[in-house]
Amino acid sequence: MTTSIGQLNRRLELLWWVLTILVSLAVLAPILLQLQLDYPFLWINLLYIISFITISRYLFFLHYTFLAYRQRWKIAVALLCIPWIFYLVEGIHFFQEYLDNEGLMSMVLSVPVKEQIGLALYIKNEFILFGVGSIVSSALFASRLVISVWRLHNRGTV
Repeated sequence: MTTSIGQLNRRLELLWWVLTILVSLAVLAPILLQLQLDYPFLWINLLYIISFITISRYLFFLHYTFLAYRQRWKIAVALLCIPWIFYLVEGIHFFQEYLDNEGLMSMVLSVPVKEQIGLALYIKNEFILFGVGSIVSSALFASRLVISVWRLHNRGTV
């Protein structure tokens, strides 16, 4: 049974999305199990994790994505990376502002005392890791797309 390259790429993309969701849930599990829905940065944190994994994957495996040979799409996505980066930076700013005003421990008051410091540090480190990672990967991805457009136009490669 033979499958086309397009079908294979779609299956690979679906597999990556399933893996991304599993990693996101695994990273957020300690927070969700302890705080349930009391975590004020749940959605932006989830967005950071998904963004970091997906954009990093596209950065390194662009040849196997739907963008590979679509020049106009690459230009559009590269231009959309600029406001996207500003949005991601704004999320880190709000997180830092919350930490400055409310404090790190205010998020974990409902957790038993012995676990508060560990969970608070986990939240801060995980948020900053994926937040900064998604910003850096987005900036690099925009550059990668511009280079890919040039390469495809001049050399015929992605």
